[in-house]
Amino acid sequence: MSTSIPGRLPHGRHGLSREEVERSQRDRLLLAAASAMSEKGYARTVVEDIVKQAGVSRETFYRMFRSKQDCFMAAFRRAGELLISHISARAEAGRAADDPVERFSALFEAYLDALATHATFARLFLVEVHAAGREAIEARLAQQTWFVDAIAEVFGVQTAQGRLACQMVVAATSAMVTGPLVSGDMDALRALGPQISSHVRALHEAGLLA
Repeated sequence: MSTSIPGRLPHGRHGLSREEVERSQRDRLLLAAASAMSEKGYARTVVEDIVKQAGVSRETFYRMFRSKQDCFMAAFRRAGELLISHISARAEAGRAADDPVERFSALFEAYLDALATHATFARLFLVEVHAAGREAIEARLAQQTWFVDAIAEVFGVQTAQGRLACQMVVAATSAMVTGPLVSGDMDALRALGPQISSHVRALHEAGLLA
């Protein structure tokens, strides 16, 4: 799914089924929500901002979503799907490496590339989620668990200490990517790859990722 909002559907006959029209409208609304909230923040974004960017009516919005919060949660889930799909596809090449740190580097660089490629959704996923309430925070924590599990698998982690180290890597990474993501500095974002990988290698060599 592109992170630029596509043009409106043509008026009149266009050959699309009702399901295709509704899917297009829903996708436009999710993109518009991510875009509006990236620009104005979750708290200051109102439904009118979303429908205006999406080019659909308020009636259409409320046919698909109960509220701004409901739309946010749908956009958040889409963001997670996009990021995980991107990471899984891009990290595939590194899975054959014998060195677990090289496998981690491939995974982490895929993560950074996913953030840069889907920056609008990534900001929703990492930044605006903190203003969207308990449900959103719980969903974010569940998504973080996916990344913790992925790192633990890379290193074959079997201990509570190793699991904690994976959680610390994920928490630190989430904090460090936020600044470049918010400022739009994708070079600084991608530059975190070698830096984080170097520290992860030190953790591995110290036996903390086991």
